[in-house]
Formats: sequence, structure tokens, C-alpha cells
Amino acid sequence: MSHDDQTIRVYGSEAARYADVTKDAGKDPVLRLFLDHLAPGSSILDLGCGPGIASGIMAAEGHAVTATDATPEMVALAEAQPGVTARLAKFDDIDEVAAYDAIWANFSLLHAPRADLPRHLAALVTALRPGGLFHIGMKTGTGEHRDTLGRLYTYVTETELAGLLRAAGLHPVETRTGADTGLDGSVAEWVTILARKRADD
Repeated sequence: MSHDDQTIRVYGSEAARYADVTKDAGKDPVLRLFLDHLAPGSSILDLGCGPGIASGIMAAEGHAVTATDATPEMVALAEAQPGVTARLAKFDDIDEVAAYDAIWANFSLLHAPRADLPRHLAALVTALRPGGLFHIGMKTGTGEHRDTLGRLYTYVTETELAGLLRAAGLHPVETRTGADTGLDGSVAEWVTILARKRADD
């Protein structure tokens, strides 16, 4: 069980508010970095797309975007973004082989239990074409806990995350860190890593 039902319910009830909180995603320098590394017309998987703000920006720049989320309310919001194909899917539902040029897993896998992360990353790398681009964002720290809204979080250190990516067959290219206020109002530190799948795999 790699998706937490309570977390999904929170996102369902908070979908509109979450969309408002994330509406400025287009100004995110980490998203710009990802887009700048893409070839024109790339096929992208937005894993745990939420309201699909980032998906819409990718599509507007000419990319073919498949957006997935485990929350029906989020899928409906993402589907409304021009040029975005959205579908209801949990992490374990990703079973494509060499289907995507790039994967955007921005603060979605942090809701998976730590023990499941290697399995999910392996499936995502399988879904990525050789030489493909992979972005992941996670909150940094240790352990797992629920926030005040009831969402389950798995925290990782920067070193731990880089190790997980390497073990899955990804080569980290660029790492960024920062801190932001989340949906629950608390400030959390985060790390994003941009990586590539080895071209000879």
C-alpha cells in the first residue's frame, strides 16, 4: 500500500485551496531549470500532478504532458489545463516502458512510505527513455510523520535522496535546496534534484 488514503482525502477536500496556493508555479526557478533541459516536444509524465499548474506550463511550451494523481478532484483540475492529458493513478500504477523523455515528480513521492521509494523509483526509471530527464522534489529531514492536516510525509536527507536516485540508475545533475510555507502553514526545508537516466541502460 503505497498511497495513504487519509492523505488522498485531504487533497480531495483541499483541492481548490491547494490550486490557489500553487497558482504561481510558473515562476518556480526549479520548473524553469527542468524546462530548459528539455528537447522541443518532449513527452513528460507529471507524477502526482495536483491541480496541474506545472503540467499546463509544460504543455503551453509545446510538450506532450501526461499528468497523474491519486486524487480525483486534482485530476479534474489538471484535465482542465489546455493540452494536458490527466488520469487517476497511484504510484504503483506507473508501468510504462521507455514511454517518457522526462518525469516531473515534484513533491509527490514524499507521500510514499520510505520502504516503497526504491520500488517506485525503479518503476519510474523503467518508464523513462535512455538519457531521459528526471526531477524530484522532497522535504528534507528524517523519519515520517503527519502534518496538522493529516497528510503523511516521508523526509529524506539530500545525501539519502541522491543515493536512492543513483541506485535506481539515475545520475544527479543539479541539486537545489530551500524552504517554503506549505498548505498547513508550517515552513519546511526541501531539496530538488535534477537527474538523467544513463543513456546506455
